[in-house]
Amino acid sequence: MQRKSFGTMQCPIARSLERVGEWWSILILRDAFHGLTRFDQFQKSLDIAPNMLTRRLNALVESGLLERRLYSEHPPRHDYVLTERGRDFSPILLALLAWGNKHFAPEGPSVVLLDRETGAEAQPMMIDKLSGKPLATSRFRTAPGPAADARTRARLEAGRATPKTASRAPG
Repeated sequence: MQRKSFGTMQCPIARSLERVGEWWSILILRDAFHGLTRFDQFQKSLDIAPNMLTRRLNALVESGLLERRLYSEHPPRHDYVLTERGRDFSPILLALLAWGNKHFAPEGPSVVLLDRETGAEAQPMMIDKLSGKPLATSRFRTAPGPAADARTRARLEAGRATPKTASRAPG
């Protein structure tokens, strides 16, 4: 069955999922943030089939999230290093970590975020860069941007027309 491509949709969430929506991709990026760079390191960490790892690494390189750097010519071997675009994915990973610890770790967190200077545990939270306010759906809403097409505008308008629920934000 052919998977639908989200790459041409106007929704920034859909476009992002086109690049990182496959779970192996997110786990590869997680491992890259932890300092892994080599094919064999990713394979050992993830216990992933080599052909699948090759496809996912190639897709992450094509999407500009990882850069392939040659470290051995004979045989050819590469490091896979986060690009600026890849490093910008860090807050999403931290949000997934916090969300997973809160909702899917009945035994308690297996991974926590620590302040490098103090060693104190941190609690990831997204904030608005301009106001410094926490991003809560009760305070913020999505709206069509300048490049929104009619379909995007209609989808966002339909969401506002429905009765209010406890939370509503992502586009």
